[in-house]
Formats: sequence, C-alpha cells, structure tokens
Amino acid sequence: VQLVESGGGLVQGGGSLRLSCAASGPTFSRYAMGWFRQAPGKERDFVAVISWRGGSTSYADSVKGRFTVSRDIAKNTIYLQMNSLKPEDTAIYYCAADPDYDSLGRAGYNAAYWGKGTLVTVSS
Repeated sequence: VQLVESGGGLVQGGGSLRLSCAASGPTFSRYAMGWFRQAPGKERDFVAVISWRGGSTSYADSVKGRFTVSRDIAKNTIYLQMNSLKPEDTAIYYCAADPDYDSLGRAGYNAAYWGKGTLVTVSS
C-alpha cells in the first residue's frame, strides 16, 4: 500500500502547478482521496477531497476557485490543479486515502494512508 506524490516545485506567484498522487494496491479504487498541506511551523491543513467515484469534491475555503481536485480511477491517480498560486500556498503537500469521504474532509482527521509529500514553493 503506497501513495506517491509528484509535481511539486518552485513557481512564481500567480503561476500554476499540477500535483499527482499515484496509489498502489487493489482497494484504492474504492477509497476517498485527498490533499493536505503543512507550511513551516504550522499544523497540517485540509486542502481538498474527492470521492472514490470522483462525483463529490470538497475544498478548503482558502483554495476554493483556485484549486481543482480530480481522479483517474483506471490509473489509481488523483491530481491537484493549482492556479493563481500565492506565497501563502507554500507548503509540503500530502496525499491521503481513506474509506470515509466525510471524515477525510474534516480538519485534523488522521487518514488511513499517507504519502511522503511533495514541496511546493511559491515566490512573491
């Protein structure tokens, strides 16, 4: 069971990045998956979640209208398209998976599986 994030990097404010999270394991197609982030010196925060079929999504208020989460069920991969990036979006971004969509979208929830993270740095 493994979640592997990719796509992080350095981008100027106002720019875009797309993160990917590839999941391995036969049961992930039935898991809700989400993105969280942790800025230096801060707690890990919820960013976005998507249901296992991709029909339901939820976002943190701070990213609504700028970030879009999607998933490719056949590839066991989810994506986070990040547009209009701001310096305050700088953080390590983590992918998570859990059977419970509603709980995965709650602040502070400890999902069943986590990736190791990918660093996103937005310069001003």
